[in-house]
Amino acid sequence: MPREFDQFTITDEVIDRFKNTPNPRLKQLMEAVVRHAHALVQETQLTETEWSFAIDFLTRTGQTCSDRRQEFILLSDTLGISMLVDAINNAVPAGATQSTVLGPFFVQDAPVAQNNSRIDLDDDHGGQPLYAEATFTDLQGNPIESAKVDVWHSDEQGNYDIQYGPDASLTRRARFVTGKDGRVTFWTSLPAAYPIPYDGPVGQMLAAANRHPWRPAHLHYMVDAPGFKHLTTHIFVNGDQYLESDAVFGVKKSLVDDFPERPAGTAPDGSIVDRPYRHLVWHFKLPRLDQMLPGASAAPTSRSSPTG
Repeated sequence: MPREFDQFTITDEVIDRFKNTPNPRLKQLMEAVVRHAHALVQETQLTETEWSFAIDFLTRTGQTCSDRRQEFILLSDTLGISMLVDAINNAVPAGATQSTVLGPFFVQDAPVAQNNSRIDLDDDHGGQPLYAEATFTDLQGNPIESAKVDVWHSDEQGNYDIQYGPDASLTRRARFVTGKDGRVTFWTSLPAAYPIPYDGPVGQMLAAANRHPWRPAHLHYMVDAPGFKHLTTHIFVNGDQYLESDAVFGVKKSLVDDFPERPAGTAPDGSIVDRPYRHLVWHFKLPRLDQMLPGASAAPTSRSSPTG
């Protein structure tokens, strides 16, 4: 005779069905998913109408994804799950630069650039000039050579290059490789605050919860160096109105800088600037892999397409 299950017995039975899962980690994860999902249904006494809406919401979230937009990552970001995963996997020794979420609009193959180059390829969406200097060292202050450093940010209107359409040129992003001095320097423009895309299911969720979609202005850095912990982080512009309410919970106090204004004249690279500009000087400290704390991951989180 077939067994019958009710709300008090079905959870244990479903978990039992995974008892022969060959992969122990998959078994652990699936059992936890079932246990917590069933607990949510029990706690909230979920109705059939609500469950149908939830399925429709997740279906629409998947249908919104494309090669230039990842709505599920956006959902993870706005629920704080991305930052929770980041915190669990990026415990670093004292003195190391803190990580944060990858954030929207990362592109795998950014244009390669040289120090002191200008990474803004046009002036259509310009802003106040910004000269950025970054030094990458180990925890003892020794420069890191041959580190691959990706940088990217929004324009003055708060848009990223790929938001201007599939044929838009990549701009305000670049990839550098550090020399013996461990330095990366470039000219660009001051980033602006921007809303995460809110024209899809995630935006509808935010609106229903009376939450705003804005992120504070920041400059992205992603660093890969042989023998060192991968780093994905932002440097945030101090004074931004959204520092205390970032839609994806990515702000950390140690990652905020004034981006001080400098007068027109001779810039640090020797060039002449005809108007006031902003200046970022930042020292990134990376731990070696053998210095990592227990439980931390050495590799970057896999995110194959930009969040949209």
